[in-house]
Amino acid sequence: MRDILITVVILGLLPLILKKPRLGTYVWVWLAMMVPHRLAFGFARSLPFSQMVAVATLIGFLATRDRYRLPRSPVFWVYLSFFGWMTVTSFFALDDAEAIFQRWFEVLKIHLFIYLSLMLIRGRDQIERLIWVMTLSLGFYGLKGGIFTLLTGGGGRVWGPTGGVIAGNNALGVALVMLVPFIYYLIQRTAQRYARYGLILLMVATFLAILGTQSRGALLALVAMAVLLALRSKQRLMSMVAIGGVLALAMAFMPDTWTNRMNTIETYDGDSSAMSRVYTWTTLWNLALDRPFVGAGFNAAIPMVFMKYAPPGVGNFDFDGAIYVAHSIYFQALGEHGFPGLALFLLLGLVTWLRAGRLAKQALGDAGYATWVPMLMRMVQVSLGGFAVGGAFLSMVHYDFPYYLVAIVMLVEATMSERRANDAALPAATALPDVRPQKL
Repeated sequence: MRDILITVVILGLLPLILKKPRLGTYVWVWLAMMVPHRLAFGFARSLPFSQMVAVATLIGFLATRDRYRLPRSPVFWVYLSFFGWMTVTSFFALDDAEAIFQRWFEVLKIHLFIYLSLMLIRGRDQIERLIWVMTLSLGFYGLKGGIFTLLTGGGGRVWGPTGGVIAGNNALGVALVMLVPFIYYLIQRTAQRYARYGLILLMVATFLAILGTQSRGALLALVAMAVLLALRSKQRLMSMVAIGGVLALAMAFMPDTWTNRMNTIETYDGDSSAMSRVYTWTTLWNLALDRPFVGAGFNAAIPMVFMKYAPPGVGNFDFDGAIYVAHSIYFQALGEHGFPGLALFLLLGLVTWLRAGRLAKQALGDAGYATWVPMLMRMVQVSLGGFAVGGAFLSMVHYDFPYYLVAIVMLVEATMSERRANDAALPAATALPDVRPQKL
């Protein structure tokens, strides 16, 4: 039944996407973040729904006139440079050329749809629709995971959808941490009472789901995000008390097994999982020193890399040439794309953060933007902070969500700058002389 329902819904949306390609950008986000076909049990699991939506959106985009120029923003140029450099390093990759091209193409699709979003979405309503889609799509796993955590008394482990970047418990935990600020934003912006109650319930469930992943990295990201969220709220003290209270209650609910696992953060040197990360990071550092400009290309977790660059052991652990993924966005960017790739990745996060702060200040003096832009930009900063902390322990450089944070900042900036340009053009237009055609 699930297979039929998902298939009917997506196929039914395709004609609408052809007519309104903006809808295709929303549907793409839904598929990317919720991966709904992975919830089915039969034929729908293997159908190429993303490709169908991509083709329909591109055809609609080429046919429509309802589109905008790409934003002229420092954020955009850094973003474009980062993807461009990833393309350059692909020509010097160590892995098989076919595997590298396949991975490059997968990454291309992520960024292509963000570029399409930048040309199809403008204005508060359309930006907030994007946020709603992101929130409800990923929030599904927050609600589901929160209920599961309650039913198991915190003893079970929450996992993400199979076949995606957030399939693992650690990645799902960090993704949900990044989502919480947007749930908070929608709570503040939603006037409908029952919708607000539903969002509050979703936020509490998401807190429980994050703890239920039993991810130590997600816990650190959650604490960092909660502090930033309280500090970036208008009512800092009240927000800090409320968020701290929810966190304390949620942690008190968790069993001793969860507490014992979280306590291993302090004793990482005796934990093989933690030390395997140190082993991998040392390997990628050695790789970067040998290939500082291009790294290994998109896939650094290959035998060739670990045979040549892995240390003999770390502490009391001998990993005997074991192969691991980076387990860190920073070492992943460094190992795959060298020091220039890491620099561009860090610069993208920095300019996005700074631009969000600047837009928040600019919007305060404009009645049309003061009610929503400052809060939205602060929530983007909070989400970025959660990603910066949680991503230090996970390979999530090519996860969609962080790049949609970048896109939201560019969309807000484009909306504000284009309206200012239109307002500036109006007086000039009205001041033109009344030139009438002369009679012959």
